[in-house]
Amino acid sequence: MAFDLTDAKSRMQGAQDALQRELTSIRTGRANPHILDRIEVEYYGAMTPLNQVASISVPEARVLLITPFDKTALEEIIRAINMSDLGLNPSSDGNIVRLMIPQMTEEGRKDLAKQVKAEAEKAKVSVRNVRRDAMDSVKKDKEMPEDDVRKAENDIQKLTDNNIKAIDDIASEKEKELLTI
Repeated sequence: MAFDLTDAKSRMQGAQDALQRELTSIRTGRANPHILDRIEVEYYGAMTPLNQVASISVPEARVLLITPFDKTALEEIIRAINMSDLGLNPSSDGNIVRLMIPQMTEEGRKDLAKQVKAEAEKAKVSVRNVRRDAMDSVKKDKEMPEDDVRKAENDIQKLTDNNIKAIDDIASEKEKELLTI
């Protein structure tokens, strides 16, 4: 068979991986260092990821502790956190930055659950686009026998269904995490 499923498989897996990365940055009311993954700090004139200028630890369930490797970066770290869309208020003692993760309200949890569903839907759209591309390439292959075309289309559909189910599982797991207190 001239058609190869590995490209479609890897692209669909990429959609799942992107969803996983996106969901780690959604805060759940518990301290998770990954919510700071997208924050960049201006450090000696260059935008640098926060985890490269400071160590991030979780000393308590709802506290993130940020210890800069270079104390001169402390103010820039605070500025970057304040400018982010996290809605967290950093406090500093001159050596470290402490982030208190507030207890989430029921309404806030539901809003974040909606955000999770929206991200999952984006991932499903990506998977469906890969499916469409794979189906098109199978149909364009004029040398492929009709039975092989049908088999390839069935394989692509099975792969799509499995990936959609996996995305639903990832999203429902995150929603469950969000909605439990």
